[in-house]
Amino acid sequence: MRFIYSVLLGSALGAGSVFLHGSLKPLGLFLSLAATCAGVWSIGRIWGGRNLRIIASIAWLLVVLRAGFPGASDEYLIEGTAVGVSLINGGFLILLLAVLLPS
Repeated sequence: MRFIYSVLLGSALGAGSVFLHGSLKPLGLFLSLAATCAGVWSIGRIWGGRNLRIIASIAWLLVVLRAGFPGASDEYLIEGTAVGVSLINGGFLILLLAVLLPS
């Protein structure tokens, strides 16, 4: 059950990051990265264990990377601008930090 909750929470954090990063250009990126770090770290804090944080991080990565590919009508949810690239690269580093932080 914790596995399913970790996947759902990681996916929800990823979808929120995708929609938030482009809404308020400089602030939305920082808010989405902070929420990602806090959300993934809190999974390990609440349920204990690094494995659940890794699972949530993989779910976040799958959602965000899928949003960077073209959709059915060739639309991109994450553009190739500095903000979009910063979300993908910074998000990966934030996830690495959140997984390695002690709970």
